[in-house]
Amino acid sequence: FGELIIMIVYLPILTLEGVEGKLFRPMALTVIMALAGSMVLSLTLMPVLASLFLPKNIQEKEPLLIRVLKRLYAPVLRFTMHHKTFVIGSALLLLVSVFGLVAPNLGSEFVPRLSEGAITINVVRLAGTTLEESIRYNTQMEQVLLEKFPDEIAQVWSRIGTAEVATDPMGTELTDLFITLHPREQWTRAETQEELTVMVQEELRDLPGPRLAMSQPIEMRMNEMISGVRSDVAAILYGDDLDLMVEKASEIERALNSIPGSEDVKVEQVSGQPLLQIRIKQDEIARYGIAASTVMNLVRSLGTHNVGEVYEGQLRFPLIIRLPEKARADPEAIKQILVATPSGQRIPLERLATIEKVDGPNTIKRDWYQRRITIESNVRGRDLGSFVAEAQRVIAEKVPLPPGRYRVEWGGQFENLERAQLRLMIVVPIALLMILSLLYMTYRNWIDSLRVFTGVPFAWIGGILALWIRDMPFSISAAVGFIALSGVAVLDDMLLVSTIRQLRRKGRSLDEAVEEAAMTRLRPILMTTLVASLGFVPMAFSTGMGAEVQRPLATVVIGGVCSAM
Repeated sequence: FGELIIMIVYLPILTLEGVEGKLFRPMALTVIMALAGSMVLSLTLMPVLASLFLPKNIQEKEPLLIRVLKRLYAPVLRFTMHHKTFVIGSALLLLVSVFGLVAPNLGSEFVPRLSEGAITINVVRLAGTTLEESIRYNTQMEQVLLEKFPDEIAQVWSRIGTAEVATDPMGTELTDLFITLHPREQWTRAETQEELTVMVQEELRDLPGPRLAMSQPIEMRMNEMISGVRSDVAAILYGDDLDLMVEKASEIERALNSIPGSEDVKVEQVSGQPLLQIRIKQDEIARYGIAASTVMNLVRSLGTHNVGEVYEGQLRFPLIIRLPEKARADPEAIKQILVATPSGQRIPLERLATIEKVDGPNTIKRDWYQRRITIESNVRGRDLGSFVAEAQRVIAEKVPLPPGRYRVEWGGQFENLERAQLRLMIVVPIALLMILSLLYMTYRNWIDSLRVFTGVPFAWIGGILALWIRDMPFSISAAVGFIALSGVAVLDDMLLVSTIRQLRRKGRSLDEAVEEAAMTRLRPILMTTLVASLGFVPMAFSTGMGAEVQRPLATVVIGGVCSAM
């Protein structure tokens, strides 16, 4: 039943989707397969090997270390047995304190931020910036970076107006700047990649024009492909009136900039495209007896107007007319275009319509036929969950939205965090109930089953304290660690309770059975704890690329098995 319990504990991990599923499902499958194979071998091959190779006369002798540990543990055990109320009260107080005070202040994030050894800068310029201007700006930025950071930056290259995803429109005003770094040992100006990123941003802020958003290659592309944004978190404003949405998006941008931890806040460019607006004067065309369609056909000819088809043999070509380039590019020339009246009089267009240059929408994006504007922000120096919670409160206070179809939703990594947390809130309790059911099948006694099951929350105490000591927020990686910890904690208590039940059947009193079981099972419990914790030590302190994702998992397991012991 012990191995079945651990296998059941890992089942919730198999239900994870998206990035978290790709990260942790292989681990869960590996553990389940390994335990299943181990259980089959222990029930078939191991008895045969034991009968062949174990000596007939086995003399068990405790190692010196175990004898010393038992000598140290004996007075502690006697104290706890004589002060049961104090011990139980202290344990409950610790449980309430950790879950009530420490756990809520850990913060939360989707997955820990990786150190990829490279930096990506998303450069946003004014809408309508030409390719030549973007190339000139990029060349200037690359020269500044290579001159200022020769020991840190190995290579810089840019990609202008080319999206990673085919459905992602990207104009020539948008650039992705990729920075490859030298090995950390060669750096002279910065100690960590975070420090270097801040220094790079400060150097480039002095350049005129562009807005910058700092990220990393894999991180940026993963954010973009999963949630459609390149930053850590996005406030997505939905509505109908585009002008009102632009105004509210600017207010949301100011609100986000006022929140500690916000970096690289930017509003999606939806305006700034220069347009020539021509509005017909209804009273003037009525005065001259000109139909509105006549003026509109003339306006269409400023661009292109399909008037028919030309046949050349069996080939057909559209016949399109338009005004000369000079007339189309000059507003003053457009104003002087003559429009014929029914009486034969020719009237300048400026007398029949108002003609002016305005800023029009650069792009209009929709979700389910509703317009949206995205306000993006990176989060630095604090956890994602507390940042979004504060942002939601500040925006609700400072940015009133009209009633109806106007609303703000949150995307980016926070969307993934919410989805994963919701799924875990469903499947983890189901797995814990299955563990409790297996314990009841083992003992046929609810009291003993619950006694073993209480090891789970007390093991979680150690995991929470370990995260707090290492200043790690709660993440999906830590959640997987708590899931794995539940099975290990149950095994230790099963070992102790089973021994107590055996001694009780031999006639020992309850206190005698408890003391004897605790002393005789000290070595197996220590071995289980050390094996479970020492195996995670390299993962907990690894510094290689990608180790950031595994550290919370290992930290939780090590802290939890120590407290469960």
